[in-house]
Amino acid sequence: MKLEALAKETGGVLCGGNAEITGLCTDSRVAGEGDLFLCFKGTHADSHSYAEDAEARGAAAVVCEHEVDVEVPRLIVKDARLAMSQIAAAFYGHPERKLTLAGVTGTNGKTTVASMLFEIFTAAGKRAGVIGTLGARYASVIVDPALTTPDPVDLFSLLSEMDKAGVTHVAMEVSAHALALKKEAPIVYDAAIFTNLTQDHLDFFGDMKAYGDVKRSLFTDARCRLAVLNADDAFFSELAGRTRTSVSYGLEMPADCFALSEEESAAGSRVLFNLEDELCEARLKMAGRHNIYNALAAATAAHRLGISADAIARGLSRTTVSGRLERVGRYRGADIFVDFAHTPDGLKKSLAALREFCIGKLVLLFGCGGNRDREKRPLMGRIAAEDSDFTVITSDNPRYEDPCAIISEIAAGFSEVGTHFTAIEEREKAIGYALDLLEEGDILLVAGKGGETTQEIMGIKYAYDDKDVIESFIGGRDA
Repeated sequence: MKLEALAKETGGVLCGGNAEITGLCTDSRVAGEGDLFLCFKGTHADSHSYAEDAEARGAAAVVCEHEVDVEVPRLIVKDARLAMSQIAAAFYGHPERKLTLAGVTGTNGKTTVASMLFEIFTAAGKRAGVIGTLGARYASVIVDPALTTPDPVDLFSLLSEMDKAGVTHVAMEVSAHALALKKEAPIVYDAAIFTNLTQDHLDFFGDMKAYGDVKRSLFTDARCRLAVLNADDAFFSELAGRTRTSVSYGLEMPADCFALSEEESAAGSRVLFNLEDELCEARLKMAGRHNIYNALAAATAAHRLGISADAIARGLSRTTVSGRLERVGRYRGADIFVDFAHTPDGLKKSLAALREFCIGKLVLLFGCGGNRDREKRPLMGRIAAEDSDFTVITSDNPRYEDPCAIISEIAAGFSEVGTHFTAIEEREKAIGYALDLLEEGDILLVAGKGGETTQEIMGIKYAYDDKDVIESFIGGRDA
C-alpha cells in the first residue's frame, strides 16, 4: 500500500516522497523491509528517538509528530496516536466497517457482557468473535490475552482476520485507557454499551471527572449508532440524550428493558427479561445481582441488534466466564469462588452476592495491584472489614512496589472498622491458610486475579493461577 494513500487518512503532511508500505511497526527492534514505523510518545519513552534505528533495519517510512533525522519519507501528523489508529484501520482494509460491532465500556462487567454477547450471537447462528481481557476468540482461533483492548496495529489486524474468517458479529471490550489513547478511534460501534462507573485507574486519569469524561467520549453520534445505558448507574444522567438513538436498561429505575429474578442460588439464577415488551426467560450460570445487570445489558443490546428473544435466552443460559465469580471447588463442606473483583465496587458486589447464600462464615482473600490506583486500597480494606467475616490480605501483581507496603495500605482501611484479618504476603501460602479456616457452610472468595495466569513481580510475569493453587490444596476432595 502506498504511503500517500495512508497519509490521506490522517490529514498529515507527507515529506520526502512516497513509499510502498508492506507492514506496520511500533517497535524499532523488530522493524523490517517495507515497514512503516509509527512514532508516538509513550508513558516511559518517546519512540521518535528510535526512528533512525528503524530506518537502519529497513523501515520504508516513518510517521511522526515532528521532523526526525532519517532519509526515508516522513508523514508528519498532529496526533500520532490518532494517526496510528487511522493508518492501522486503512492498512487492514477497514474491517471495522464490514462487521457488526458491539463495544462494552464501564468500570466493571465488560468481560462478562462481551462474553454473553458472543454466546448470544453464536446462538443466533451468527459467526461471532469476542475481544477483551481474556483474549480473543473467533471461528476455531483463540488469541492469548495481552491488553483489554489491543493496541491499534494488533486490533485492526485481528478484526481483519475475523472478517476473512467469515465473522459477522464482534463483541469487544473498550477500556478507558483505549479511549484515552485513541486505540480504536476509527470504529463507529453498532451498539456501545455502558455498564457502570466507579473508582478505578486514578493512577492514570487523576480524578473521577477525567475518568468519566473519557467514558463519555464514546457516547456520541460520531462513535456509536446506538447507546445502551444503565439507568440505575449515577453516571446515566451524564450519558442520556447524547446520541440520537439510545435504549436504557435497569432493575430499579424506569427503563426500556428490565428483568425479574425468579430464583437465585450460588450456582446462578433464573431471570425473566422484559426487552421492550418482548419476554424471554433464561437460566444464568453466574451468581449475583451484578450478573443479572450484565445479562440485561447484553440482552438489551442484542435485542436492538435484531437477535431473537429465543437466541438471547439460549446464549445467556450457556455463558460461563473464567474467573468471574466462578465456583471452583468445595472443601470441608465450604464453597470456594474465584473472582476478578479488583475495584471497591466490584469487591462489594461480589461479597454481597455470596452473602445471600452463605450460612456460615464468608471468608475473603484479596490484594491490590502495584503501580496502580493507591486510593482504592484503604477503600477495599474497609469494604472487606464491613462485608466479610474474616479476611486474608495478600499480594496481587505487586509489579515494582513492595508487597508489604501495599498490604499495609489495605490494612489501614480495614483497621478503621475491624480487626478480623491477617496478612500473608505470599499468595499461595495465603490461600492455604484461608482454606484451613473453612468449615461446613462457609464460603471462601479468592478475589482480584480471576482468570489471570501470571503474577507480575519486578517486571517479570511468573506462571500463577489461583484456580491451580486451590486445586493443588484440595484436589477432588469434598467436591
